[in-house]
Amino acid sequence: MHRTVAAHLECDVAEPVRLVLSVAAAHGPHRVDESLTVTIDGRTLAWDEIDDEHGTRLHLFCQVPAGSLVVDYAASLTATPAATPDPAAVEQVRYLRPSRYCESDRLSPLARAEFSGLTGTDLLAAVAGWVHANLGYVPGSSRPIDGAVATLLARQGVCRDFAHLTIAFLRACDVPARLASVYAPGLSPMDFHAVAEAFVDGRWHAVDATRLAPRSSLVRIATGRDAADTAFITSTGGLLELRGMEVVAYTDGDLPRDDHESLTELH
Repeated sequence: MHRTVAAHLECDVAEPVRLVLSVAAAHGPHRVDESLTVTIDGRTLAWDEIDDEHGTRLHLFCQVPAGSLVVDYAASLTATPAATPDPAAVEQVRYLRPSRYCESDRLSPLARAEFSGLTGTDLLAAVAGWVHANLGYVPGSSRPIDGAVATLLARQGVCRDFAHLTIAFLRACDVPARLASVYAPGLSPMDFHAVAEAFVDGRWHAVDATRLAPRSSLVRIATGRDAADTAFITSTGGLLELRGMEVVAYTDGDLPRDDHESLTELH
């Protein structure tokens, strides 16, 4: 499958900041032709690329001066055959623990009551189906500080909220689970997207309770415990305001079908 993705960000920098971008496609089994341009008032900025876990690529800018910041990223990806690496044992420990936005310890009684006796593919399908049926997808309905418990109480949210609740339920049922930020061909309205991944049958499989895009077309950007590890832009030491954003993601030809119940790995 050939996929094309792009992101355009416009920000106002009121005071010099240290900036980290996470918009590039992660290292993986594909050939990538890509470009990244970052300017401040029309002047090109240099960066350092840092490799994070699971192929995540971070672009670090030690000091961005005040001015108008523009980020343009574009990539063309073609899948290539490659062996799936064996997941590290530490991942099966790290992604079972509660985290900032996935309070699996607080949701354990509900999860164990709702999904008692289910394992493997049946458990993934049941959790995703429950979250899909019980949450409304409402843009702008949640706050950046909301976690899985707040989402459950509100019964609405956006993709990261769906992913956080899915992850919390799975961890509460003793299934390692994590969050991946992705480009999502077929998503409408188009934006950065977030999905859960669950460790079942020796592999990590994508779980998307929003059901807004086919999982096999997704392009991984970053992976972590929850949204705290996968933010597309992080600034420290100054003032930065996101003024505008445009995200593009599409495949050549028709989008693949997805029953949202079968096991699907994210590449």
